[in-house]
Amino acid sequence: MSSSASLTSGVAGRYATALFEIAKHDKALGQVETDIAALEAALAESADLRELLASPIHTRDEQGRAIAAIAAKMGLGKTVTNTLGLMAQNRRLFVVPALLSQVKALIAADRGEVTAEVISAKPLTKAQTESLAGTLKASVGKDVALEVTVDEDLIGGLVVKVGSRMIDTSIRSKLAKLQNAMKEVG
Repeated sequence: MSSSASLTSGVAGRYATALFEIAKHDKALGQVETDIAALEAALAESADLRELLASPIHTRDEQGRAIAAIAAKMGLGKTVTNTLGLMAQNRRLFVVPALLSQVKALIAADRGEVTAEVISAKPLTKAQTESLAGTLKASVGKDVALEVTVDEDLIGGLVVKVGSRMIDTSIRSKLAKLQNAMKEVG
């Protein structure tokens, strides 16, 4: 095991570390990364898939057959398919979303990258994304991969999470701080 094991913990972390180590040994990190992106997209789109992973109602066999059929239909590689099958057998499919994010973090760390979660009030332009990535790279000292999502409730500004650090410049948070200050005065 490499030092990557220290990046993860818990059930999802153990599976993520094992998947990462096997993929690295087999020189299949690219395939695993592609499979993870496909699974994340499928989870985002399919309520039935999310229900299959989370529901304790389904038996091990039902989950195993379903996940094998899904993996075959999606054309997932052997490493990810076998990991999902093992997780179904052990009734651990509920941790798949955490597994996906932890494997992505391990792959990024292996490349010397760090992932930043960015939440913006509206979609960022390519120039804004590149500028933000450059600024974060200068701050962190490593290449930064951005995971950008949009949350219109922010009203304006950004929320950026890099590791354990969070920078919140959203209008929503500024209004909340102002509201709390007004409560303290009154």
